[in-house]
Amino acid sequence: EVTELCRRLLCILTVPLCYSSASEDLGCRRGDFSRKHYGSVELLISSDADGAIQRAGRFRVENGSSDETLDYTPGTWRRTDVHLENPEYHTRWFFKYFLGKVHQNYVGTDAEKNPFYLSVVLSDQNNQRVPQYRAILWRKTGTLKISLPYSPTKTLSVKSILSAMNMDRFEKGPREILNPEIQKDLLVLEEQEGSVNFKFGVLYAKDGQLTDDEMFSNETGSENFDKFLSLLGDTITLQGWAGYRGGLDTKNDTTGIKSIYTVYQGHELMFHVSTMLPYSKENKQQVERKRHIGNDIVTIVFQEGDDASSSFKPSMIRSHFTHIFALVRYNSQNDSYRLKIFSEESVPLFGPPLPSPPVFTDHQEFRDFLLVKLINGEKATLETPTFAQKRQRTLDMLIRSLYQDLMPDLHKNMLNRRSFSDVLPESPKSARKKEEARQAEFVRIGQALKLKTIVRGDAPTSLVTTGLCRKEPWESQLFCSTFPYDIVCADSWGQSVLVATDAAGVMLLDGESLPPVHMFDRTMVVKQMHVLEPQDLLITRTDKGKDARLYVFRLSTIKKGLEERQLIRGKCDSRENKLEKTKGCHLYSINTHHGSELRIVAAIRNKLLLITRKHPRFSAVATGADSPVEEFQYIREICLCDPPVVMSLVDGPTGENDNMICVAYKHQFDLINESTGDAYRLHHAEANRVNFVAAIDVYEDGEAGLLLCYNYICYYKKVCPFNGSTPMIQSNTSDFHFSWNQMPNAIVCAFPYILAFTTDSIEIRLVVNGNLVYTAVVPELQLAASRSDIYFVSSAPVSSASNCSSRDTSSQSSPQTPTGYEMPMFPSPLGDGEATCKHIFKIPLCNLVGRSIERPLKSPLVNKVLTTPAPTMVAPAPLISATHSLSLSRMEIKEIASRTRKELLGKRKNYFNAKPTTYWQQVVISVSQSGHIIYVCVFNSRPASTGFQLVVFWLYSYIKAPVSFCS
Repeated sequence: EVTELCRRLLCILTVPLCYSSASEDLGCRRGDFSRKHYGSVELLISSDADGAIQRAGRFRVENGSSDETLDYTPGTWRRTDVHLENPEYHTRWFFKYFLGKVHQNYVGTDAEKNPFYLSVVLSDQNNQRVPQYRAILWRKTGTLKISLPYSPTKTLSVKSILSAMNMDRFEKGPREILNPEIQKDLLVLEEQEGSVNFKFGVLYAKDGQLTDDEMFSNETGSENFDKFLSLLGDTITLQGWAGYRGGLDTKNDTTGIKSIYTVYQGHELMFHVSTMLPYSKENKQQVERKRHIGNDIVTIVFQEGDDASSSFKPSMIRSHFTHIFALVRYNSQNDSYRLKIFSEESVPLFGPPLPSPPVFTDHQEFRDFLLVKLINGEKATLETPTFAQKRQRTLDMLIRSLYQDLMPDLHKNMLNRRSFSDVLPESPKSARKKEEARQAEFVRIGQALKLKTIVRGDAPTSLVTTGLCRKEPWESQLFCSTFPYDIVCADSWGQSVLVATDAAGVMLLDGESLPPVHMFDRTMVVKQMHVLEPQDLLITRTDKGKDARLYVFRLSTIKKGLEERQLIRGKCDSRENKLEKTKGCHLYSINTHHGSELRIVAAIRNKLLLITRKHPRFSAVATGADSPVEEFQYIREICLCDPPVVMSLVDGPTGENDNMICVAYKHQFDLINESTGDAYRLHHAEANRVNFVAAIDVYEDGEAGLLLCYNYICYYKKVCPFNGSTPMIQSNTSDFHFSWNQMPNAIVCAFPYILAFTTDSIEIRLVVNGNLVYTAVVPELQLAASRSDIYFVSSAPVSSASNCSSRDTSSQSSPQTPTGYEMPMFPSPLGDGEATCKHIFKIPLCNLVGRSIERPLKSPLVNKVLTTPAPTMVAPAPLISATHSLSLSRMEIKEIASRTRKELLGKRKNYFNAKPTTYWQQVVISVSQSGHIIYVCVFNSRPASTGFQLVVFWLYSYIKAPVSFCS
């Protein structure tokens, strides 16, 4: 049985190394971060009808094409890449979690005598029995939202909440506001973030029109324009219209008789269509039409004609308010739409990026892309200096006005005893009835206000009500259920995972199909590890008291141990694999690109030890030794002022003498020059307590940058190019920062996403701008591995982890006693004596990154059919004994059919006379089996002649090559 288990495991590990190498995957993550994918800023020049030259201003032009001077090509656009950024059902916390529920509100003034408000609620996170505190800090500069874990044994005070928000000094301490009417005022403050519903302009332009007067004077549109309008939404009659009207007259028809309206992902959208607005023959400027479209932040320009005709320029539209133009052209020859985006240069980057080329043959996908792009664009425009300053002035005025109204009650109706005590204290028995009556009135007023907001149409709507259902790229897959040990660290090895535990040592997991195989016993207390398949290396850091060291192993030697049934190795067996000078190492880091050489930096207290490998390639053949220790050489030592907590190696453009090391200690991030040991201040953390999380190297357009993550903050800093020995560290227009809603324990960058793993959630944002796109609730969460595919551990049951979501219904239960008001997705906490149940889940990296990573199809029978053994292996059992288990399951058939369709729609279509993509979307795939051969027949369902036409015939063999083609 042991021999068979080893042989089956070897079948998995002998998958070609190109399958999933960590260096390739990380290189894919780094190389894709290009802001040019979102357009480049240009000074646009155009001429009017009289031939006069006009300056169109500086606009970021996004047309989906890449820079020809770079070898970078944009990734293939997929529908799953289209996301609303900062969606209301994730960001409008006060409406969703506070309004109509018992919560606390406080008022105070900071050290600069500016008033602020704090709202705190203890709630069950999305009815999934994960109680937590949510807090909103209202200040004139904006709002700050954080989540704090709930502990039944540790009380939470207002002071500790404000301290977590980096606010420790006050001019007047916060005091609680007991008046329930405060909910109405705070809701008004939250609505300053922007509208829930949107109005967009739609301007029809004939071929050759160069001025806005000409465009606005078109009385009617073309057939293609009407077709485009029907794609955007429904035609509604304005008179008597009860929905969102977008500033149009719904009583007297003064703004037209009809308009275009739709609801998309919970947002009401009203389109100001130029040909539907009132037309005046006497008024050449069409002021009534310009009054609406000229005051829209985003305008769609539908231009007739082909691409060779005179192109649109923003200067053609005279408007100081419109910041974004979406140019749409229709091609009747292939029934497709082409999109181009113009954004005023002050508008922050927003997604989704246009595909290359920006042509859409699927009209429904084009509609989804366009609407999401317009909504994200208007949200981004509100962050420009013009709108941000107006919003800040309005917010400051509202906060100060509310503070003045509350001044008379500061000493009358405040419970000062609760200022710096528990946020949710137990009321004394004498006052309990009075407090319960106050809470009941508090909830009643909040619920009435919530209902009024919904009826008015200004409420953020959950996606649950829209019927939108699609598979998101971050959806997880079950990898291993009921894992009995706590995982310390892990890394991918082929299709398996190497896992280190304190209780049972190091073991290899291959999901549900095989039991865990022990590689090292518990004497090897591994705290860090890296599996480098292209270099045939396993690097580990063992740490047990003062005997901490780095160990290096050959993966081929470990495989050989499996063949010879030497499954478990101990510390004594690994003496030849330790790097002697690394004694006392408490942290190490390696470079992510190993094209030239592998570099290791080991931290031994406040000393950095630089190590390189002499033979980066074919070293096993060159030396012939089982241990690779002799291949490593020590370069130099660098002394620091303090022991580093976080380290990251930053590769320079030449990869030789300009490499840097980012270290985090005390309250700062520093850059250390590997050649000279000089230190440069990169960033100082302005906080009393700093919890360093990560420093992730992210290359942008070939230049190094770092995501510096600590507490709730994530900063992006560009640090390249390195000017000789001195890095250029200065404020850059591309630098930005954002705040997580919950403090992360680990952060993973998988472009275009950055994922934060907290104690009970995965927060997913975009790398390019830090905007939130999703929050998944996962109880008792722990990140296990992320260098290739992402593996995490949770107590979530198998049936619900893939659907973990923060979309919920608004429970009206009291936040003091979080209950499962509705059926929860996750189980309640374990009872006494109940064993801990751990589940390991996997998020494939190929689903997250913008371009697919080629991976061979894992045979569904890889654990059932035995491959031809190596000479050193024991002869396998007769193959005929496994014939009974060769029948395909329904899931295996679906996997083969899915892979076949992807191949047809992907690069392999070139093998079949370069048929167009639409041709391969009209096929029927049939999967059958005879013995060990799987037959996949692909038929064209819409041939020119009658009947079905056989297009291609595939043979899958589980004995030899996976795929062979024949016409």
